[in-house]
Amino acid sequence: MGSLVFLALLLGVMYFILIRPQQRQMKEQQARIRSLEAGMIVVTNSGIHGAIAEVEDKVIWLEVAPEIELKISKGAVAEIVTDEDDDENYDEGADDLAAGDADA
Repeated sequence: MGSLVFLALLLGVMYFILIRPQQRQMKEQQARIRSLEAGMIVVTNSGIHGAIAEVEDKVIWLEVAPEIELKISKGAVAEIVTDEDDDENYDEGADDLAAGDADA
């Protein structure tokens, strides 16, 4: 009887540690995909940054440079970049460049 209680307790802990967070992440990813609109700045799973030019049913057209668009799956969008994120990344990049110039 005691081992059944321990097993049930162990399964309950595993559910809250492993399964619940994964379900939450999946819901967040699905909400992110539904909210995609033309003009948003996004980062893909492979690290490509760009602006959404057009949204179709299962794909988006991502403008990565002037007049250069990539057709990617909506599920490949890892992150929607906000203005605050953009400023933060720019500052980090500037620091990296300054440090690189000092080494040369």
